[in-house]
Amino acid sequence: MLADDLRGKAPVTTDWFTLGPERVQAFADATEDWQFIHLDEARAAAETPFGGAIAHGFLTLSMLSAMSYQVVDALPGVASSVNYGFDRIRFVSPVRVGSRIRGLFTVASVDERDGALDVHWDVEVQIEGAERPALAANWITRFFLE
Repeated sequence: MLADDLRGKAPVTTDWFTLGPERVQAFADATEDWQFIHLDEARAAAETPFGGAIAHGFLTLSMLSAMSYQVVDALPGVASSVNYGFDRIRFVSPVRVGSRIRGLFTVASVDERDGALDVHWDVEVQIEGAERPALAANWITRFFLE
C-alpha cells in the first residue's frame, strides 16, 4: 500500500538549485518585492549585515515545489497532488544571491483519508557550503489516489 511505502521511505536529498540574480529578479518582479537587499549587491553589502544581496525567503520556500518533483515523481496510484499547507516554517539563514540550495525531505507522518493521503514532510533546505540550513519546515502534501 502506498501509505506504508511512504511511511518507510528513506530521506531524500534533491539536486542543487541555483538562486542566481536572474531567478531572484524574476521572483521580485512576480511578487513586486523589489527591496534592495535582494537586487542591489553593492548596496546590500554596504548597508546590511548579510555581506551582499540575499534571495527572498519566500523564493527559497517556493523552490520546495521544484524539489518535490524529485522526491515524489511517479508514485504509483497517485492521480494528482496539491500543496495542503505548512504546520511550521522557519527561515534559519539567509541565502546569498548566486548560492546553491537543495532539499532534504523526510516523511514525518502519513494521514489516510477517503481517496487521498496527507503526507507530512520534514524539510530542510540546505545551502551549499553552509553549516546551517536556509529553512526548516513541516510541509503537508495531499495526494489524490486513482
